[in-house]
Amino acid sequence: MSYEQVINSAPVVLVEFYASWCPHCQRMMPVVADVKRRVEGKAEVYQYDVDKFEALTDENNVESYPTFIIYKDGQEVWRNAGEMPEADLIEAIRSFE
Repeated sequence: MSYEQVINSAPVVLVEFYASWCPHCQRMMPVVADVKRRVEGKAEVYQYDVDKFEALTDENNVESYPTFIIYKDGQEVWRNAGEMPEADLIEAIRSFE
């Protein structure tokens, strides 16, 4: 699936750009897994390893990890980088439902 298809796969889509070697990303992995479970049916969640998707990372101007981007109807509406509480991430997603 292309990135364009991913960001248009649901009305609200959360994309995370992460690095497997990044300690902040590692700490966010279980948080993102819980978020994905909690927003199931309301939003889609996709994760991209920046080392495997370098061009996509550059195209999206991702400079720190993890970076979270929320798309509403295929348009970027929110972006945040770094660790964050699960509740804040869910609140951000739900604010665009």
